[in-house]
Amino acid sequence: MQNTRDNGLPFMKMHGLGNDFVVIDARGIPSPVDSELAVAMADRHRGVGFDQLAVLTEAGGDADVHLTFWNADGSLSAACGNATRCIARHMMDETGKRHLVLTTDRGRLEAVDAGEGLTSVNMGQPQLEWQDIPLAEAMDTLELPIDGAPTATGMGNPHCTFFVDDVATIDVEAEGARYEHHPLYPQRTNVQFAQLIGPDHIRMRVWERGAGLTLASGSSSCATAVAAARRGLTGRKVTIELDGGTIHIDWREDGVWMTGPTAHVFDGVWTG
Repeated sequence: MQNTRDNGLPFMKMHGLGNDFVVIDARGIPSPVDSELAVAMADRHRGVGFDQLAVLTEAGGDADVHLTFWNADGSLSAACGNATRCIARHMMDETGKRHLVLTTDRGRLEAVDAGEGLTSVNMGQPQLEWQDIPLAEAMDTLELPIDGAPTATGMGNPHCTFFVDDVATIDVEAEGARYEHHPLYPQRTNVQFAQLIGPDHIRMRVWERGAGLTLASGSSSCATAVAAARRGLTGRKVTIELDGGTIHIDWREDGVWMTGPTAHVFDGVWTG
């Protein structure tokens, strides 16, 4: 298909646990997406609406596809776990493959069919050193010098995870917006508020950099699981309950694997 703005721009609407995406297949053509288009399509009243926009382009070598992610505010993101799972499921259905390799600005990511309609993606090893996340200055990333002593983690994008007694008491919109722009995070940050429910069970809510309050976030779930394991609160395999549903995270030797459901909601053509 010819994805040009003059002739209308075909897209897919998908979500993973309510974390929703517009996906544009630009394989074989110049990508039509820029910051202005991303912002226009993100508008939930005058556009399509999404937490992130993903663009598929040709990948080199043995990879199946390259993914580029845009936030709702028009900024770029190197990682988007739930969108990666959605696209992997779409490509598995399209090709019949049960194993894919996808490339992003985060690097090479493996995806596998986990059975029963679930899709797993290896989001790679977490970034635990301050300069890799990145933070503004050298410090211990396990407990930051911020009220509440949150943990900093990089998953291709920066994360700040607060462990709280009762996540229901947290004003996530107000606190998330405040900490997104904390001076310790020069590239802004995703903010998670996590409550330990059991030895390997977490309730978590998330504020995403460039998108705001979302029903779920794959990279935030990975970061929260890593932070909980590092702090000795859980093992390396956890179930996380988000506003939009349940995701399973397994921090293995080869990276942080996330497994959960996906949904292809509808196809459309952008004529704006």
